[in-house]
Amino acid sequence: MKISGVTVRRRLFFILLGVIAAFMALVFRLGYVQLGIGKELSEKAENSWRREIPFTAKRGEILDRNGIRLAYNISSPTIMAIPVQVEDARTTAAKLAKVLDLKEETVYGLITKKERIVRIQPGGRKISTEKAQEIRELALPGIVVAEDNKRYNPYGSLAAHILGFTGIDNQGLTGVELTYDKRLSGMSGHISYLSDAKGDLMPGSTDTYQKPRDGLNLQLTIDKQVQTIMERELDQAMVQHQPKQIIAIAMDPGSGEILGMASRPTYEPDKFREVPSEVYNRNLPIWMTYEPGSTFKIITLAAALEEKKVDLHNETFFDPGAIEVGGARLRCWKRGGHGSQTFLQVVENSCNPGFVTLGQRLGKEKLFDYIKGFGFGTKTGIDLRGEENGILFKLDRVGPVELATTSFGQGVSVTPIQQVAAVSAAVNGGTLYKPHVAKAWINPETGQVVDTIEPEAVRKVISEETSKQVREALESVVAKGTGRNAFIDGYRVGGKTGTAQKVINGRYSADEHIVSFIGFAPADNPKLVVYVAVDDPEGIQFGGVVAAPIVRSIMADALVALGVEPRKDQVERDYKYGETPIVEVPNLVGKSVSEIYEDLNMNFNLSSAGTGSYVIRQAPAAGERVERGSTIRIYLGKETPENHNHGS
Repeated sequence: MKISGVTVRRRLFFILLGVIAAFMALVFRLGYVQLGIGKELSEKAENSWRREIPFTAKRGEILDRNGIRLAYNISSPTIMAIPVQVEDARTTAAKLAKVLDLKEETVYGLITKKERIVRIQPGGRKISTEKAQEIRELALPGIVVAEDNKRYNPYGSLAAHILGFTGIDNQGLTGVELTYDKRLSGMSGHISYLSDAKGDLMPGSTDTYQKPRDGLNLQLTIDKQVQTIMERELDQAMVQHQPKQIIAIAMDPGSGEILGMASRPTYEPDKFREVPSEVYNRNLPIWMTYEPGSTFKIITLAAALEEKKVDLHNETFFDPGAIEVGGARLRCWKRGGHGSQTFLQVVENSCNPGFVTLGQRLGKEKLFDYIKGFGFGTKTGIDLRGEENGILFKLDRVGPVELATTSFGQGVSVTPIQQVAAVSAAVNGGTLYKPHVAKAWINPETGQVVDTIEPEAVRKVISEETSKQVREALESVVAKGTGRNAFIDGYRVGGKTGTAQKVINGRYSADEHIVSFIGFAPADNPKLVVYVAVDDPEGIQFGGVVAAPIVRSIMADALVALGVEPRKDQVERDYKYGETPIVEVPNLVGKSVSEIYEDLNMNFNLSSAGTGSYVIRQAPAAGERVERGSTIRIYLGKETPENHNHGS
């Protein structure tokens, strides 16, 4: 069939239109690629060519309140491979495996991965500087020694549960390392460059360096000297008393700053894998809950004084040895009771029936208002993970017996940190502070403080006048009552003993106790509160016998470390039969030998050195206080000190 010219022209026209449409579509597509998604495609291409060698930021150091480093970083390089740059994988794997003590096949599998960059791990991570230098000297193509570091705790287990530890990637896992991980970590940096398929630097391109931003240094409220003293005493107590565990906290009662906190068992953060996880995961001073026993009587005392339910000095109470409440017979710790006594003596003697009476005078609503006001039943908010709430009776379940037992610390469950915060409030003038271990953030380059953690007052619980009465009563406990083993000559010390039966399988154990003591000094203006709780010590299980001497030893040295000066205006201690009194050393210098025997008055032994008739020097010096029967060493001369050319 013959095709007309018109038909041919029409077909050519439509073909032309199709070509034009296709061309326009291609133009539009090219325009879209260039202008619409060109940037995105270029970025994807560049990303496929880009290689990065990471540089870890230095983790901020952790310092004590005086700037002593408790945790910092040491160089610990990491080995990395760029697989496309590795020239002889078998030889490279063999050499690396030998230095890193790894299997050759393991290394070979890593360096031949279809990835841009690979860590030789775990054996090539955080290696010693000596091994890193060996690998550098091998000069293996495609193998990079990247700068890295790991955490180091120079004092071993000191403050382990406060500091915590970090993981393989320097991330905080426990303690303040976890709580403040973000600010300690900083931001990592890297070297970035473009490479071809062989891993070589692309012509015309340059590498870029993103500097790491180091983490801030964290200054703690912890005093390294106080912490060391505390842990020394806990170690000695573990040997002496063989308890299941032991807890200690030292706090500045006027700010909530934790000066020391420790427990046993413990661990070394650098070797945390060597101990069971419960050892490092359980920070006992904030995690453990138990019935506090008689240390809780401080709260009942403060509430009764604030509500004017008792006159400590002018009101008497007769203790027959037990008190009947709601059909239950609640006994005093002293068989036969204390008889007639003032309420101050009730406190000194830690008399259970006396405190039951105070609880009854307050009533359950008022007593539990004060208990909650002092912070029990809720977390203190300390800046460490794992804190528990403790347990209180619900008010509608508090009957006469529950009210009575709560009054002397039985039936309620508390944490050590709650007790320290509450007693601090009772003696510091009446203000409850939030405990904390972080004090300030410091720029590691300039050394300037960039942020300060200020003390946080939670609430006012009791008045200044009531707090003063509590301090005086508790000072009397140490001087004349159950806390005499915490007495420190030269310092005004207040405190309270505690002995609580442990609850095992829902029943009170007749054999296992948690014994405790909480002390503070100076009693008229407290700068230090120390609490120690000992879980099931061997032998005698009384807070005044086991825990009070530990607190005494901690406080005696800690007060010196904190610069608290001794004084002579303390309440004199009562001495029981068998106890050795403390007496003041007389001034013997300048006196004749015949005179000094009259001054000694059988209180001291005497030893002498030198020849002559006069005392020219003595040790201990006049005015020092020592145990009766101690030896005074005198140095004799032929002249009085005024005429003696050596003086006194």
